[in-house]
Amino acid sequence: QVRLVESGGGLVQPGGSLRLSCAASKSISLFNALGWYRQAPGKERDLVAAISSGGSTIYADSVRGRFTISRDYAKNTVDLQMNSLEPEDTAVYYCAVPMGTSYSDTRLIRSWGQGIQVTVSS
Repeated sequence: QVRLVESGGGLVQPGGSLRLSCAASKSISLFNALGWYRQAPGKERDLVAAISSGGSTIYADSVRGRFTISRDYAKNTVDLQMNSLEPEDTAVYYCAVPMGTSYSDTRLIRSWGQGIQVTVSS
C-alpha cells in the first residue's frame, strides 16, 4: 500500500492559479498511472486528470486547456497546475493510484490520498 499526501490547496479568486502536489511513500515509477480526482459537495468523485507511466495524459473536458498534470521523479510527486480557476472548480481534490487503465472508474483505485480543499471564490 502506498501513502499519498496532497498539498497546495486553499482559497483563490476566480481567474487565479494553484499548484497541487502529491507526495508518494513509494517510488512513483512503480505505478502504471497516477491521477487527480475531485469531489464537490453533493456530487460524485470524478476524474480530473491522469498521467500514465509512458507520459500520456488525459483530462476531463471541463479542465482541458486550463489544468496540467505532471510527474517529478526527483521529488517523487505528481503535480496538478491549475490555471484560470472558476468557482465550479471548487472541490476536495484527491491524488490516487488507479489499478488499471479505466482511470475514470473510481471503484478501481489502489490508493487514495486524504484530499485537499480548493475553493475558488471572490
